[in-house]
Amino acid sequence: TYDFLLVFFSPTAKVGKTSLIMSLVSEEFPQVVPYRAEEITIPADVTPERVPTHIVDYSEAEQTDEQLSSEISKANVICIVYAVNNKKSIEKVTSHWIPLINDNTDKDSRVPVILVGNKSDLVEHSSMETILPVMNQYTEIETCVECSAKNLKNISELFYYAQKAVLHPTGPLYCPEEKQMKLACIKALTRIFKVSDLDNDGILNDNELNFFQRTCFNAPLASQALEDVKNVVRKNVIDGVCDNGLTLKGFLFLHILFIQRGRHETTWTVLRRFGYDDDLELHQDYLFPLTLKVPPDCTTELNHNAYLFLQSVFDKHDKDRDCALSPEELKDLFDVFPYMPWGPDVNNTVCTNDQDWITYQGFLSQWTLTTYLDVQRCLEYLGYLGYSIISEQESQAAAITVTRDKKIDLQKKQTQRSVFRCNIFGDSGSGKSGFLQAFLGRNLTRQNIVSEEHMSYYAISTAYVYGQEKYLLLHEVFPDFDVLSDTDLACDIVCLVYDASNPHSFEYCARVFKQYFMDTKTPCMMIAAKSDLQETKQLYTPCRALKSLAQTLKLYLKPLNPLHNP
Repeated sequence: TYDFLLVFFSPTAKVGKTSLIMSLVSEEFPQVVPYRAEEITIPADVTPERVPTHIVDYSEAEQTDEQLSSEISKANVICIVYAVNNKKSIEKVTSHWIPLINDNTDKDSRVPVILVGNKSDLVEHSSMETILPVMNQYTEIETCVECSAKNLKNISELFYYAQKAVLHPTGPLYCPEEKQMKLACIKALTRIFKVSDLDNDGILNDNELNFFQRTCFNAPLASQALEDVKNVVRKNVIDGVCDNGLTLKGFLFLHILFIQRGRHETTWTVLRRFGYDDDLELHQDYLFPLTLKVPPDCTTELNHNAYLFLQSVFDKHDKDRDCALSPEELKDLFDVFPYMPWGPDVNNTVCTNDQDWITYQGFLSQWTLTTYLDVQRCLEYLGYLGYSIISEQESQAAAITVTRDKKIDLQKKQTQRSVFRCNIFGDSGSGKSGFLQAFLGRNLTRQNIVSEEHMSYYAISTAYVYGQEKYLLLHEVFPDFDVLSDTDLACDIVCLVYDASNPHSFEYCARVFKQYFMDTKTPCMMIAAKSDLQETKQLYTPCRALKSLAQTLKLYLKPLNPLHNP
């Protein structure tokens, strides 16, 4: 949503600035012209770009230097009006106004300037020969328009270019001095190319180009138009077209061509469709849609369409078709991210192959874990991958299912959830970490080579319950008995792990059960780890807590499945 301020300055008096504003607004030349026009607001429905516009007429005779600075700082675009029949007014554009404007604005966020040559009805020649060197000298000057307030010549064009300077600015895209696209623009368009390259072969074929065209401009390109585009690239860029498809080099060249020909709106339409703001950063509303709300006691899961999308992302980057992502393939996948989202701990959280590469199952498991634990982060990640664009959804929030309240599931004794959380409690050294890694199919030898900083407190994989595939999420709770949080206690089932060879290990489990779970309906399981070692009698006196634990275990011993009737 845009709402911008258009400020008019004039180098000298009597260049027709106020007449120009009044002609612009009323569409007729005013017979009586005030010394200075009051601020005017033009509604969106009567402007070329359909945005509300505020016009301010600055008068050096009536306003102070402080007011001048204020107007410059608030302006979204500045029109400097000179008279084409007055050389002094043209000279003052560079000697006074542009330096003054630059002094009152930040170098990295200069206000776009439109030069307006008024009174073109009084001369037969153009002032453009004089103005062009000025435009080349000052990059903040977007364009120059010669017009006439008296006969309304180019009045509507002035308005169009002023709005265009704000909505489709040159500055973030292109450096006129070097005649090159800016690095941030190249980076954004490179991501867009990679997202649009659906088969990841480094080429946009006709189907991908048509999908891109429909996505950005709501219309496919005719076959001849596609060929014309590729022919233009062929003539100007080596390797711009390969196997009759557009390469990244050719894609970037087309956008440079659009910019150089004044068609900034084409590139901006593409950038904004793919989520970029005016600073060429992905917009927060794009990455974090506001439509998703998660009530208490509900969880977040990926839906079927999201898994289909992630499957296509995996297949797109699994170039050797070994159903696992090598470090190079994973790096290529995350190349559309501003940072590497997965650290080495992920390899100890999900299933990997013999080379410690994340498998297809592990890939989907990690996404499932992120969605469950931090749905906003999942939305961000899906945004980088272009989910809403490729899946043709309003936002990536469409990928998420918010489950119903767990209490309702318990009342009805049925659930539609596919992710279940098991929190693992146990004293230090009881074997919790080994239990998590064994769940992922790793023996003790494999566990011993994992460095401390790469260990994970989570493990997630699939399990089949009554023929249906579910995800079981194991979470190792830090064994500080006095600082257990609500998150540590919120789960579908509790596993209490003790070291069968350590006579003092069981006491921790009994204390946790007694203090936190004895009076809840959360199912609890007792696991004696390290059963390959010599079993030792546990030195803990039975009490009401232990009896309650025994009763709980008796109730849940028959199903012995943390996913059964949660």
